[in-house]
Amino acid sequence: MLVAWQFLPLLVAFARDRRRFLLFGRPRQVDAETHRERAEVLLESLLTLGPTFIKLGQLLSTRPDVLPPAYIDVLASLQDDVPPAEWERARAVLEDEIGPIEEHFVEFETDAISGASLGQVYRARIDPSANDRNRNGGADGDATATAATAESTREVAVKIRRPDIEELVNADLQVIRWSLPLLLRFVDESRAFSLENLAEEFSKTIREEMDYEREAEMLQEIRANFAGDDRFVIPDVFEHRSGRRVLTMEYVEGTKINDVEELERRGIDRTKVAENLERAYLQMIMDDGIFHADPHPGNLAVTDDGRIVFYDFGMSGRVDPFVQEKIVDFYVAVANQDIDAILDALIEVGTLSPDADRGVMAEVMEIAIQDARGESVEQYRINQIVGQIEDSIYVFPFRLPKNLALVLRVATVVEGVCVTLDPDFDFISVATDYLVEQGYREESARQYARETGRQLRETGESLTRLAPKTERTLDRLERDDLYVRIGLEDEDEVFDTFARRLIYGMLLTMSLFSMGVLYALGAPEASIVAAVFSLIVVIQLYRSFRGPKSIRAKPQFTRQNLRKRRGEE
Repeated sequence: MLVAWQFLPLLVAFARDRRRFLLFGRPRQVDAETHRERAEVLLESLLTLGPTFIKLGQLLSTRPDVLPPAYIDVLASLQDDVPPAEWERARAVLEDEIGPIEEHFVEFETDAISGASLGQVYRARIDPSANDRNRNGGADGDATATAATAESTREVAVKIRRPDIEELVNADLQVIRWSLPLLLRFVDESRAFSLENLAEEFSKTIREEMDYEREAEMLQEIRANFAGDDRFVIPDVFEHRSGRRVLTMEYVEGTKINDVEELERRGIDRTKVAENLERAYLQMIMDDGIFHADPHPGNLAVTDDGRIVFYDFGMSGRVDPFVQEKIVDFYVAVANQDIDAILDALIEVGTLSPDADRGVMAEVMEIAIQDARGESVEQYRINQIVGQIEDSIYVFPFRLPKNLALVLRVATVVEGVCVTLDPDFDFISVATDYLVEQGYREESARQYARETGRQLRETGESLTRLAPKTERTLDRLERDDLYVRIGLEDEDEVFDTFARRLIYGMLLTMSLFSMGVLYALGAPEASIVAAVFSLIVVIQLYRSFRGPKSIRAKPQFTRQNLRKRRGEE
């Protein structure tokens, strides 16, 4: 009931957008400001409903195929910051998972240093050698060994799942599943398809985030990928003090990455930090295929010697080799300002429908690049390009793959952090340098050269066959023996609609004429019947013009309405 009460006003508003008076009426035009006001209402509703719905809002912020851009902007600011649960309840979870605190920790601070919707984090100290002593002798270790190891304790961060959160999440997921059929009645067919997939994806994602064993595996794999790279610090995991509901990690202190004044005071090169951050994510996405997917400033810090620290790997993703290849193609195309190649990459990876008007989309991309780059080609920013792509995704709806949605979000968030560190930071320039260093751009050039050579050979072969075919065609034309078959496709049933309207018009003319003749001849009952028939025909004719398959077509995306939308936003 609470969920229905929170979302009912928004659902009614969405329904009225389709039909002004719910059951009938024309669609309403909704401006960007109205979308933003509704997005704020949605944000408050999600915060009111609690942990599961906060996570749902975070997931929705990565799905421009489900929500308009104004909602994405508002929900992207949704921070997973919730007061921690009482210590005694958290302690029960900890000890139930790994055993008594005294056996695993030398010290344990009972005040949480952070609280989130699914878990909370505490600081503690451990004796790394305690596990070896317990395995070799348990509690019989001598006092000398204990004194020797006291100085070797390490500070750790202990992440504990919220008490009873699994039962709450299961109940909320059940409510979402029950509510989905009702919600689908308030959205169009394409959004319904995306929402059905989103519900399945969300259920899987939130369960993954509650599984700290999975988070530990992802963290360790990413840590191994950056082994030996002294530009980054990825905390180590202490497996003997971790489980499905508890994760004990190395505690690494640092300055919050967006605390520009403190970084400046410590003499840290902020431009270098921004460049290293971008390179780290390019490596994770393009080379490693596994990436930290929540790079907001609360999860990034900088040590005194300028190294970047990554926290919280609960939201992590994988990219399969095919998607990796297409992401590389996309970045290479952006670096080369090759509009056709950008569209090819988007279509092949599945983020743009092959049925979309390629000419219109090329205009969208051209406008995005021209508006973003200014006088210099290299001065546009990747978030502006992705922002325009997200706009077009909403206009040309389709399902956006989960990890690709995360990649789009990561790109924009990382670019925002980099610009915070250095307002003049050139994201594209760094990405281009990375592509060149890794050989991606040269490989693309070699592939282009090979493809061009192949096309030239095929063109030459076609030219040798063209003359004989042309001569045979001209001979048949001279003998009046040339036939041309034309197949007319009418997937939208335009001709059927036109024919129905023509018939309705003829019937209406005849019935009106009959009504007048019958009335003049003194047959009022018959003229009333003719009038009723005329009214029915008028209604059918009206419905044929108001229906979704009206012949009148309104372009979805034009240069003019793009500029208008960008001006409103």
